[in-house]
Amino acid sequence: MIMSLNNSVSSYQSVNRQADTGEVATQTPAASGAGIPSDNGRPDGFYRQLVAATATEREKLLSGPLVARALNGQITLAEYRAFLAQAYHHVRHTVSLMMACGAQLSEPAHVSRDALRMAVAEYIDEEKGHEHWVLDDLAATGVPRERAVQRAPLLATELMVAYAYDSIRRRHPLSMFGMVLVLEATSTAVASGAGRAVRDSLGLGDDAFHYLFSHGELDISHMEFFANLMDSITDEGEQQAIIHAAKAFYHLYSSVHQAALEDAFHWTDAALAADCAMEKEALA
Repeated sequence: MIMSLNNSVSSYQSVNRQADTGEVATQTPAASGAGIPSDNGRPDGFYRQLVAATATEREKLLSGPLVARALNGQITLAEYRAFLAQAYHHVRHTVSLMMACGAQLSEPAHVSRDALRMAVAEYIDEEKGHEHWVLDDLAATGVPRERAVQRAPLLATELMVAYAYDSIRRRHPLSMFGMVLVLEATSTAVASGAGRAVRDSLGLGDDAFHYLFSHGELDISHMEFFANLMDSITDEGEQQAIIHAAKAFYHLYSSVHQAALEDAFHWTDAALAADCAMEKEALA
């Protein structure tokens, strides 16, 4: 099992980190969860069980208004900025969350889980700095990087991040992989297609889509690694902890999407200009 997992780690390390140029076939969130690699892993392995157990929650997320409008090229510039702003506020916690998971896996109760700890280390190495991709994308849409950094996350985003930290400490460290499933599977399903549709409808350049294009392509390979990792987990209690967390994170991420749409009025050109004018007055 560990040899198979190590082979997956090697392929994970070799993933190209460069952003996608958009030359990928358009995807849509069909009723079956199109784009979710449900045939990865073993037929009798936990990965396929996890995908099946969370199908209802996944379809609710993928059929939500933000995903549907993005794929149809109906997202406004302000809505795209609002989505990126919340992405920044949860992506910047990814490495810290994985470190928290790894620290818990070093406790005596998990002392024999070397393969899992090494897998978490690989995730940390791969995910470092992705929040800067989001800030680069915001800058390309006309939003100063400091604007996104200084503006507090919406409550829905704060709750999702808080639940991630809490579930790792309170429920089980492997709860982290419930969040990994939700974010990476969603990227695999819709990120590249949505990014191209939004790019073309808004007339933006590829430099405004590092986050969506790179994650859409990278996470396809990541999901192969993830499937093998999940299949290495055979303890029923651990499996149920991951399933529970994934269902919760699908719900929480759906709320983040909805909140971002509702917050879009703060990200119009007029709103940004008004904020800038107020800041200048305060400094005068």
